[in-house]
Amino acid sequence: MGSVIVAAPPGVVTAGSLPSSTATTRVETGSTPPLRPAAAYRLDLDGLRGLAIALVVVFHVWFGRVSGGVDVFLVLSGFFFTGLLLRQVESSRSVRVLFTMRRTLRRLLPALAVVLAAVVAATVALRPFTQWSDIADQTLASAFYYQNWHLALTWSDYLAADPSVSPLQHLWSMAVQGQFYVAVVLLVAALTWACERLGHSWALRPVLALTVAVLAVLSFVYADNGSAAHQGWNYYDSFARAWELLAGALLAIAVPWLSVPRVLRVVLAVAGLAIVGACGFLVDGANRFPGPAALLPVGAAAALIVAGNNLELASRPFALRALASRPMVELGALSYSLYLWHWPILIFFLFESGASTAGFVGGFGVIAVSSVLAYATQHFVEEPLRLRSKQPSPMTMRYRRGVGVAVSTVGVIAIGLGMTWHVAMSAHPPQLVGYLNPAQYPGAEALASGAHVPQAPMRPSVFEAPAELPYPTTDGCIADWDTREAITCTYGDAAAERTMAVVGSSHAEHWIPALVELANEHHFRIQVYLKMGCPLTVANDPSYKGEPIPDCHDWSREVIDLLGEQRPDWVFTTGTRPRDDAGDETPQDYLDVWTELSDRGLNVIAIRDTPWLRRDQVRYRAADCLAKGGDRIGCGMSRDYALDPVNPAAAPAASFPNVFPLDLTDAICETDVCPVAEGNILIYHDEHHLTTSYSRSLAPELGRQLHPILGWW
Repeated sequence: MGSVIVAAPPGVVTAGSLPSSTATTRVETGSTPPLRPAAAYRLDLDGLRGLAIALVVVFHVWFGRVSGGVDVFLVLSGFFFTGLLLRQVESSRSVRVLFTMRRTLRRLLPALAVVLAAVVAATVALRPFTQWSDIADQTLASAFYYQNWHLALTWSDYLAADPSVSPLQHLWSMAVQGQFYVAVVLLVAALTWACERLGHSWALRPVLALTVAVLAVLSFVYADNGSAAHQGWNYYDSFARAWELLAGALLAIAVPWLSVPRVLRVVLAVAGLAIVGACGFLVDGANRFPGPAALLPVGAAAALIVAGNNLELASRPFALRALASRPMVELGALSYSLYLWHWPILIFFLFESGASTAGFVGGFGVIAVSSVLAYATQHFVEEPLRLRSKQPSPMTMRYRRGVGVAVSTVGVIAIGLGMTWHVAMSAHPPQLVGYLNPAQYPGAEALASGAHVPQAPMRPSVFEAPAELPYPTTDGCIADWDTREAITCTYGDAAAERTMAVVGSSHAEHWIPALVELANEHHFRIQVYLKMGCPLTVANDPSYKGEPIPDCHDWSREVIDLLGEQRPDWVFTTGTRPRDDAGDETPQDYLDVWTELSDRGLNVIAIRDTPWLRRDQVRYRAADCLAKGGDRIGCGMSRDYALDPVNPAAAPAASFPNVFPLDLTDAICETDVCPVAEGNILIYHDEHHLTTSYSRSLAPELGRQLHPILGWW
């Protein structure tokens, strides 16, 4: 049977472009597997790609939501790539593993190399050097198809398109697809070999279908559990995403033999098209995919595939013929390049404009520039390097070689620069500053007690800032996103009879260096109960950055019970948090926690949270702003914007005799501004956490305010 040309999603070579000779896994014996029915060219699926990429771009640019378009791409990738492998087996009785992967990389890498090179160049030209290391790491992760794991480890928020987000973050989906291609090639090759060795080549499809179905169910269950336990990781997890690709693979195996009544085809086509278009409005995908909610876009894509199966275009339902219109098909042809370009263009636009959203006009500009670059990439990079079934002319070959050399050069330069910076930073990582002479580096005492500030270079420097982490983080004494258990460690005077429990999220943790200074001086023990992104809570549905973190509820309940059993003298935790628009607040959930602690007879110190660096609700890092030429005042925030005039915890705390609010913002903020450095010490190591050095400088003022409350010195 001759190879059949089908439509393909971004990054997938079409079956018609693959010759069927010289296999890596060669079948020598046994009967040939049954050939699938002939299929007509699926222009409608080309158009579905066009619709999916349009939704991805529009939702990223204007709505700040996940549209479900990427999930449609994943289904199509599984469908076409698995179908391609099956046609290889049926036409040549072999799976050409190395050839297929080489051809796939030839389809994927040129455009990717161009985009990576452009992002590296734009980063060097436009971004502060403090961000170069992150971009270098993500360049390597994108080039070698592990970007999704890189992002999962940092729990990056794909929902938020703002200046602080990586311009390469969107390439997680390409990494997932690349990993799937390798896995499915090896799976089909192994099953083909096994079936042939047993003399049952006819069994390949049923065995493959059963294997794929079992793997898809396992992946779906895994994704369902992940969406409830650790959605931030789950979103990028290849094993959680696998069921979406495997759904497409199962369709490739099964649908050629499906006989679907015309009425049902019409229903599937109309419903599928409507759901694909509306999915982004119906479901909060960033917080729910690839869990069960992803059945919506996956099912819609599957419905559209089945609706047009084994029918000529003229016989397909009207909804599919609409997808097969020329504008949609041409947009589908641009989908891979447009996907690669739109996100970095959007992120660099937001970074340069300093805005949190692109706006109506800016958004059109982003889409226009992305479309032009996508068109140029498709016609001058992708197409010249894509092998054709016919013999190209000598002039075409010379042009192709020229493009290949140019693309290879820019790709090598981009990856080389990323590797060089990565190696350099790995060899000389930032180090914790350590002791600073208070005479030269008074830090918070410059505000709290009017200490003299001599001329001295700021410490930590912008290079040292990332290493300025509090002790529990470096000691592994804070539960991470995926740790449910309560982790405890002891600081200060471990033999002391008096105990202070420091409880909550990293915003309670960053007071530890100051408290340790006091504990060593005044002989008390510090016991920590900390979890990332999880202030102590009794809410049933806590969240962080808009993402549910159900572990936080269970962890908090366990910690509250532990505190009731162990009965520390004092519980130290945060008493406020920033509002999304401006200022700060003490939410009802915090009052509920105070009630729980009061019921257990525990005394609470509720410290006012430090200001979070943000402009127009967009967070930024102090070191980035300083590296870009800003100063300590210009990189700071207006105090009126950062904080309410009065500590929000003061009034509600008056109703709790065991709760004592504490406010050290006068040791962090000046009268009108909250700067990013004070007394020659950098205040923030990122957007909103204190550096260890500045926290230590807060110890004298913290001690003065704690003295009348504790009575320990």
